[in-house]
Amino acid sequence: MKMITAIIKPSRLDAVLEAVTEAGASGLTVTEVRGYGRQKGKTEVYRGAEYEVKLLPKVKLEIAVSGDIVDAVVEAIAATANTGKIGDGKVFVTDLEQALRIRTGERDAQAITG
Repeated sequence: MKMITAIIKPSRLDAVLEAVTEAGASGLTVTEVRGYGRQKGKTEVYRGAEYEVKLLPKVKLEIAVSGDIVDAVVEAIAATANTGKIGDGKVFVTDLEQALRIRTGERDAQAITG
């Protein structure tokens, strides 16, 4: 089992949700977050005054998947989140040691499948 964590632009969320579902993911968690990468924020103008926004709004997706669909889900995220511009985001894949569905007591692969 693997945990896929993706940080993407909020404008790409709907397309990414559709793509990961088609790739086989049966559930995910979405969190609104703020952060920066190489671009270190951006400068904006509001009512004639220039100010710096250091932490940009992003969306964090957490998706637990079985090992056989990891590549398909990662490729789906990468293809749909890509705008070709700075700040498109990152995808991280880590090992998931254990999972438990609280309601039924199912563990591991049974706990993360639909």
